[in-house]
Amino acid sequence: MKIKILVAAHKPYWMPGGDCYLPIHVGCAGKQSIGFQGDDTGDNISVKNPHYCELTALYWAWKNLQADYIGLVHYRRYFTRREVRRVEARKQEILTTADWEQLLQSHPVIVPDKRRYYIESNRSHYNHAHHTEGLDLAEQIIAEQFPAYMPAFQTVMDRSWAHMFNMFVMRRDLFDAYCSWLFAVLGELEQRIDITGWNTYESRVFGFVSERLLDVWLEHNHIDYHEQNISFLEHQDWLKKGSTFLLRKISGNCY
Repeated sequence: MKIKILVAAHKPYWMPGGDCYLPIHVGCAGKQSIGFQGDDTGDNISVKNPHYCELTALYWAWKNLQADYIGLVHYRRYFTRREVRRVEARKQEILTTADWEQLLQSHPVIVPDKRRYYIESNRSHYNHAHHTEGLDLAEQIIAEQFPAYMPAFQTVMDRSWAHMFNMFVMRRDLFDAYCSWLFAVLGELEQRIDITGWNTYESRVFGFVSERLLDVWLEHNHIDYHEQNISFLEHQDWLKKGSTFLLRKISGNCY
């Protein structure tokens, strides 16, 4: 069982050991090397990183990486056995190659534990956090080009939970199928959307939209998946995060 889990990074940072983890420098094109595999070799979309975020690593793996299972995590966010209080202790909880082999023997796809919004649906949460055009146009594209996915799209948009962060590990055949569908939708979205004047954060629209599309793909294809804890390797200011979201919700925009 050959497992390769890309660790998307844009700067030097601590990395977990184990041959299953492959640190990858996202948006590497034209940048100075940071000592990690670049996403700018072979067939790639590295130059689109400002808009596609970690998806440039996903695309690179799809086109250039050979493995039985392929996944994606972030340099500060990993799948872990359990949540612990101390940041340094969280590193010891990151899943090892042996952990992954055991999990993947039972489930073809591993995703993060549900992120619950409680008072929001996925649709309203996106609309309060981002420009609405990205998700609206993605829905239009799916309706036109992948109409069989529309019931799943509506189901997912009405939920108050999601599997976020573009983090997962998938069996290769499923990974290929997902990437083929995802990048077809995003490629068409790129042709239709005008992000002129959008700030740097909102210009990451393709990354934001894709976070909502993973569950659409899983739902439509009735994929057996297992949810796993994830941990963030730095302290987070939840008061600031919550206040920012509430301000966007009250004001009705994301500027």
